[in-house]
Amino acid sequence: MGLAALGVAFGDIGTSPLYTLREAFGHAGGLHLDAAGVLGVLSLVFWSMVLIVAVKYVVLILRADNRGEGGVLALGSLAARAAPNNRLLQVLIVGLTIAGLTLFYGDGLITPAISVLSAVEGLRAAAPMLNSYVVPLAAIVLIALFLIQSRGTGAVGNLFGPVMLIWFITLALLGSLQIVKDPAILRALDPRYALDLFVVDGWQAFVALGAIVLAVTGAEALYADMGHFGKGPIRIAWFGLVLPSLVLNYFGQGSLVLAHPQSLDHPFFYLAPDWALFPLIGLATLATIIASQAVISGVFSLTSQAIQLGHLPRMTVKHTSAEEAGQIYIARVNWILMTGVLLLVVSFASSSALASAYGISVTGAMTIDAVLAALVAAWRWKWGLWALWVFGGFLILDVAYLTSNMLKIPSGGWLPLLVAGALAFVIVTWRRGRRALRDALYGHALSIQTFIGRMDRRLIRVPGTAVFMTANPEVVPMALLHNIKHNQVLHERVVLMTIRIHDVPYIQPSQQIQLEDLGKEFYRLIVDYGFMDTPNVPRVLDLCRLKHLHFDLMRTSFFISRETLIPTPSPTLGPLESRLFIALSAANQSATVYFQIPPGRVVELGTQIEI
Repeated sequence: MGLAALGVAFGDIGTSPLYTLREAFGHAGGLHLDAAGVLGVLSLVFWSMVLIVAVKYVVLILRADNRGEGGVLALGSLAARAAPNNRLLQVLIVGLTIAGLTLFYGDGLITPAISVLSAVEGLRAAAPMLNSYVVPLAAIVLIALFLIQSRGTGAVGNLFGPVMLIWFITLALLGSLQIVKDPAILRALDPRYALDLFVVDGWQAFVALGAIVLAVTGAEALYADMGHFGKGPIRIAWFGLVLPSLVLNYFGQGSLVLAHPQSLDHPFFYLAPDWALFPLIGLATLATIIASQAVISGVFSLTSQAIQLGHLPRMTVKHTSAEEAGQIYIARVNWILMTGVLLLVVSFASSSALASAYGISVTGAMTIDAVLAALVAAWRWKWGLWALWVFGGFLILDVAYLTSNMLKIPSGGWLPLLVAGALAFVIVTWRRGRRALRDALYGHALSIQTFIGRMDRRLIRVPGTAVFMTANPEVVPMALLHNIKHNQVLHERVVLMTIRIHDVPYIQPSQQIQLEDLGKEFYRLIVDYGFMDTPNVPRVLDLCRLKHLHFDLMRTSFFISRETLIPTPSPTLGPLESRLFIALSAANQSATVYFQIPPGRVVELGTQIEI
């Protein structure tokens, strides 16, 4: 499991040595290339990895698992359940969770672009005459990566762990060979060199934090991937191989640029002898493809969870593996992501230019993680004020890195913020729109108990079972009223089915259904799913046998209400939000497909609703 974790959880942070040190002294950081500067940067890199990645994430935040799952949605769910039932606090937690979700999408756009570009740029060190081919080659690699997503990555994924194992061993070996030539570089382990950097360079050292943070990008991925591998394998892989390899490579690069300042253009590749450059470029490209794949898979997984929790409209989620539930493909997201990544590659054309845009989404997500983890520690772990002291210290570090990255907003940092802001607007509009739609549908609806009590005995009951899908199990579904109005009949058995998604990853099948007999052959069926479960209505009906209610699918009809939304002169949401919500609803996947209902058994009854 530790080997498998290498191929997924550590791809992003494992490819950071390709560009971090270069950017600290390049235009993103701008520090002076001297002994004090190099030792200070290396000390900052080392202690950032120790404090932020090792202590904050690997030791502490990995404890905050939502029934084994991690990530900002899981952490937000834990915080919401643990915090006092205060409306303002709950709104704050939801807001932070949505912000963390949207920032992850900004990271998902930039990581594949900067990672693959930085690897292919090794050609400039090996053969400068190939410089003009860097951007086209990077684009070809990325296009191929997105094209294979629909086929699944199970077979290729088996190679991820071994390739990344070779990658980290290579990192350690290249760094060690250079450190042997100048062991004095290990003085940078002393944190005083990091402090001296701020004393000597002051403001410029603070600016350089925006580049140094590149060394810890991907830290949040360790937590997000906890559900796939567990805490133990991730911790073993980090402390046993990843951290030592990264430290050795960074320190080796530092020794090299001190001895040969001209190597700063590509210090990682210049660590290797000339004969090994092209094989190293190939290995680096493979490693960055794996890092990109991990991010793309993370975007698919987080999107699926967001759909289940009601943050986004329904989309077609394709499972690409019969064995691994987490291997999914969402076509709409894949093509949007590919388009965005290719635009970044063509527009910025170099990893150095992209470094200005990178970091702000990562540091923003890490800051949000610190706040949510503090709430979990205070109330769920019963740490009380200790949570404030512990995570308050991490929050100071996160805010320092975030503030430094904000200085890069004019030179490209605006991009992930724009992506996050646009997505946040979509999510908030969708949530508010669904709430307004529920009010319009059920605000003045007749209660089901009243309907049953007043039901006309002369109403014809025809053989078979009618299942009415409804979001509110307490009132009469619109589709039921329309069926009576137009067909003037009612099935001999009526089931009101409501599907609820909870903020836990999975719910055992035996605990998923609640069945209540309402009398006169009316039944209320409530089905509970976790946000990582896949809804399947026929399977639910089979489970009803445990409650002594049997269904024959060939004699069962599913009635679904399809709402056609039309704008009003004075909409509840505001003109722009109203039109956006109508567009999102039109693109919403049908309930028939999403809930895996046999299409031949479905009756859709439409209604127009002003919103």
